[in-house]
Amino acid sequence: MAKRDFYEVLGVAKGSDDAALKSAYRKLAMQHHPDRNPGNAESEATFKEINEAYDTLKDGQKRAAYDRFGHAAFENGGGARGPSGFGSDFNSSMSDIFDDIFGDFMGGGGRRGGGGNAAKLRGADLRYNLEISLEESFEGRTVEIDVPTLVGCDTCDGSGAKPGTGTHTCRQCNGHGKVRAAQGFFTIERTCPVCQGRGQMMDQPCTDCGGQGRRQENRKLSVDIPKGIEDGTRIRLANEGEAGLRGGPPGDLYIFISIRPHDLFQRDGADLYARVPIAMATAALGGEFEVPTLDAARAKVKVAAGTQPGQRVRLKGKGMPVLRSKDVGDLYVQLDIETPQNLSRKQRELLEEFQRLTTEETNPTSDGFFAKLKKMFEA
Repeated sequence: MAKRDFYEVLGVAKGSDDAALKSAYRKLAMQHHPDRNPGNAESEATFKEINEAYDTLKDGQKRAAYDRFGHAAFENGGGARGPSGFGSDFNSSMSDIFDDIFGDFMGGGGRRGGGGNAAKLRGADLRYNLEISLEESFEGRTVEIDVPTLVGCDTCDGSGAKPGTGTHTCRQCNGHGKVRAAQGFFTIERTCPVCQGRGQMMDQPCTDCGGQGRRQENRKLSVDIPKGIEDGTRIRLANEGEAGLRGGPPGDLYIFISIRPHDLFQRDGADLYARVPIAMATAALGGEFEVPTLDAARAKVKVAAGTQPGQRVRLKGKGMPVLRSKDVGDLYVQLDIETPQNLSRKQRELLEEFQRLTTEETNPTSDGFFAKLKKMFEA
């Protein structure tokens, strides 16, 4: 039976890039894996076929030869193929293939060699939630935070080994950092469970850190909060996360900023908003009042005669500073007009007299609205 075209086997076009090949292979390998189809000879044959196709096309030289000569490029000894239909380097290629499939899920993103390279693992990133006031966001400041984390062990200098002792080759993997296990017709390569991929074993672990090369400690750090920082902003402090395992590089510390609600102001970007109730007489006759600002000063708000409910007065440059800029937002004061309550007899009489004296010019909006309603009722 003639072999199918390798591109057809994987379901990709001939000019597909490596990412498309890998994606197609992953999908098919998961679908036809023998563990998912026990006893299914057809799936097993398909699994071998897609492995052979991917093993050829993922290699630049093999792919170039295949594109030019097709399957003939690997016949008559060209591919050094064994009786099983797989190349003599089947175990090695299958290891590469399974690294391609599972590497991302195992946190590797690729193969890692033994001999100590895998021993030094990067420390974890940390998150710290910091709540500040709107005033602190306005002014900017430096704050001290206390972060529980893992730091490098001073006793062993982060190596994990007891001072004065050495290391020896792992007997489980013979220094390779990986072990292989045969399962059916293929071989799986995985990190050595004894040395954790280091290839070397410590003669004696450090007694202070138990061989980890790091220990628990609370660290005090200074954090600069810039002016104008907004709620939800993330500050990254490089290399201030957990210390790496056995001398590996540290992770990063991410500080997430949240801003407490303010009693007077609401923030929208660089602008501030405040709602201020004023008396009905002030709205009708005009007047002025003062409001506090975040720079610990006061700003004068002028109320025009005849101000309507919900009108806003803009105070330019009285808002928040823009992060890493010289610009400053504005403060908008919304005027809410308060209707008088608990009137005395004299006040009621005066309001009734005022109501009798009102004309269309006095209340143009309400008089005009009810005039329209009247016409609708009469229609």
